[in-house]
Amino acid sequence: MMEDETLFSVATVLGITVRITKNQWGRIISVKHPVLAGKEGEVRLVLSDPEEVRQSKDDPEVFLFYRLHGPGRWLCAVAKKVDNDDGFLITAYPTATIKVGERRWTK
Repeated sequence: MMEDETLFSVATVLGITVRITKNQWGRIISVKHPVLAGKEGEVRLVLSDPEEVRQSKDDPEVFLFYRLHGPGRWLCAVAKKVDNDDGFLITAYPTATIKVGERRWTK
């Protein structure tokens, strides 16, 4: 099925390769965060070149990647690690704040 094809796969600063399918991305931009429609490149950049990465306080396998996205605004990409070097994008969204969690990487 075409919808299950990988939309993109990107190596992160943590050494995890994060992937997302066309179907998953479609759900993010149609249901969760329509403002990200057409912003796949920006989400890839957040994963490959973030300003900061935090580990989720609720799930040690989930990481939040942040990159400045305008004055006082961040773009956050949330990824889950499933193997030593493999993971998938859970969601992405614009935000004004960085969530609480252990800092795992910073520029």
